[in-house]
Amino acid sequence: MRMASLNISLPQSMKDFVEIQVQESGYSTPSEYIRALVREDQKRRIEEKLELMFLEGIESGDPIPVTPEFWEQRRKRIIERYKASTKAE
Repeated sequence: MRMASLNISLPQSMKDFVEIQVQESGYSTPSEYIRALVREDQKRRIEEKLELMFLEGIESGDPIPVTPEFWEQRRKRIIERYKASTKAE
């Protein structure tokens, strides 16, 4: 993965905190620690989005049975829509 630099300014107390976390948590550099924090935040946001989507699904109405036949019909409809959209181009 190509790396890019990002310079940030922190109050001394936060810089000290980061350096302590690097030492105590086994990170090799402050950059590695910050990357881990960003990954955790990305994961948390994805989980929040999935939870919202799940709740929307629950609140969207009566449930329908999802069977192999349901998925086959869904697949066919998607293929038909794809074919129709490529003909229009």
